[in-house]
Amino acid sequence: MLTTEVLVVGGGTGGTAAAIQAARRGAKTILVSELPWLGGMLTAAGVAAPDGNELMAWQTGIWGAFLRELRQRQSGGLDNAWVSFFTYEPQVGAAIFADWVSALSNLQWIVGKVPRQVLREGDRILGVRFDDLTIHAQVTLDGTELGDLLALGDVPYRWGWEAQAQFDEPSAPQALKDPHDSLYPIVQRYPVQSPTWVVLMRDFGAGDEAPQILPADNYDPAQFEGVWEGYEPDAFLNYGRLPHNQFMLNWPQQGNDYGDNLHRLIQGKDAWTAWAEEAIAHSQNFAYFIQSALGSRYGLAVDAFPQLPGRLGGGALALMPYYRESRRLVGLTTVTESDILPRSGMPAAALPLNERGEMSAIAIGNYPNDHHYPGFEMPLAPKSMHWGGRWTGTPFTIPFEALIPQAVDGLLVCEKNISVSHIANGATRLQPVVLGIGQAAGMAAALCVEQQCEPRALSVGSLQTALLNEPIAPAAIVPLINNVPEHPEWQSRQLKFQARPQSFSSDQLPDLLADQNVTDLRPKTSMEALYQGVLKLTQIGQTWSGELYFRNGSSLKIVTLNPSIETACRQLQTPCEVAIQGIPNWFAGWIQVLKITPCLKDSENLRR
Repeated sequence: MLTTEVLVVGGGTGGTAAAIQAARRGAKTILVSELPWLGGMLTAAGVAAPDGNELMAWQTGIWGAFLRELRQRQSGGLDNAWVSFFTYEPQVGAAIFADWVSALSNLQWIVGKVPRQVLREGDRILGVRFDDLTIHAQVTLDGTELGDLLALGDVPYRWGWEAQAQFDEPSAPQALKDPHDSLYPIVQRYPVQSPTWVVLMRDFGAGDEAPQILPADNYDPAQFEGVWEGYEPDAFLNYGRLPHNQFMLNWPQQGNDYGDNLHRLIQGKDAWTAWAEEAIAHSQNFAYFIQSALGSRYGLAVDAFPQLPGRLGGGALALMPYYRESRRLVGLTTVTESDILPRSGMPAAALPLNERGEMSAIAIGNYPNDHHYPGFEMPLAPKSMHWGGRWTGTPFTIPFEALIPQAVDGLLVCEKNISVSHIANGATRLQPVVLGIGQAAGMAAALCVEQQCEPRALSVGSLQTALLNEPIAPAAIVPLINNVPEHPEWQSRQLKFQARPQSFSSDQLPDLLADQNVTDLRPKTSMEALYQGVLKLTQIGQTWSGELYFRNGSSLKIVTLNPSIETACRQLQTPCEVAIQGIPNWFAGWIQVLKITPCLKDSENLRR
């Protein structure tokens, strides 16, 4: 038997972040994972193209630190795909998390264990029993992919849909069992969002022939008809392009999402294994279809993942499925669709207030609400904005109370298993958000140890202060669009809206915030270069889109993640000749602008 202060069960995205943060705060921490790779969605599940929190102002906390480390380690750079600004090889991400964990002497990582029993006394969780090991802890964190500790510990949770009346969500079905409801076919077929078993392919090059991919016995090409309808095959491949001519196959349109009988995910090992074998066969068939349709130069990236004895996956197949939904805690509060949608006339959701009237946000996100149900299009209330020359999601936050069970002590959740509705989960499930949730949960657990209190008794203000002051990876609690973490007033601007949440706007308010000049802030990367050409902008109101035309007749769309560049582009009158320092992404057809300077003869085109 082992005893520790903080126990984190599950080495996924949130669990890994939670364990690292708890240990960095000084708590004696044990992290128990089933797999030898940490990072979950970001690594072992193969989703090496994270979505959301891409703007510079939102690259904070462990998420921002992960991006900075990727830029240092990933040869070939991160600008490869059009679905994400950051793609990398999964093993590079796994090595980052492993190195961070190994650097902490007060963090013990135990690999290859599955939880079998949650130790509970009354309404308090005391620890977890594994096959040959029992661990007692002051605070236990459920970082499992499917909320396993909730089920083992008889902690109330949700699985599946809620009708519109339960949370007054505009995108929810009117009724769950009414055949006349427009969402009835989706509700009946898919209790939760469809997972994907990611597979990686590789372009072996023109004139080279990859080893033949063998289909599974149930191969049916009709399953994949129309897979790149509306896209050219190259655009389809470049969706999830990784460095070194690899491709992440996580494609929703007639692709490899697999949602047959998803109740099996939580019906025990045999039922899960049956589903997993089918999902792997489906992804294998998808890869075979692509090779058959696009040519033998495309084959499997067989060295992408380790082959683990006795386990499914490995080689070109991810080590685990990419789960989009989990058992979901019934917490002190529940994040619903209204909590993630922008307020009327504003580009952001309101900041959450708890029962004491305190602003209780502890993590930020922005991804558009995104649901996956193969064969169906799910209509959802819009939450997008045009910023930096492109569309992105409107920001929202996660309240601390969504991590705390209603009536059980000694436990926090830190994955997709937070207290969230089925509808809102489509935005809260993304990788940067879950990293932020994990970091906040780990910090909260460490503070509970320091203060000898239960999570529900912990002051959310003290948690927010600790996150903002974290010496290695300070994390934002307010999703300001224009407030980059490198700015000397970053923290004070966060605190102003912590104290005055009703005045929050994701664009800074002039009466509260002074100007900031961050034109020269840019990510440290060797991939940037200087380009000169004629810039043409199309402006509609306060939004813009632009194209940079070169002398050879080619062009690239211009985009930016930098708030000062976004403002500078709105002030330009075009066409004009400009010099742009930027990172080109030839596969996406854009250049990420890091610095823009009108050429001298066009300086009069700057508005005064």
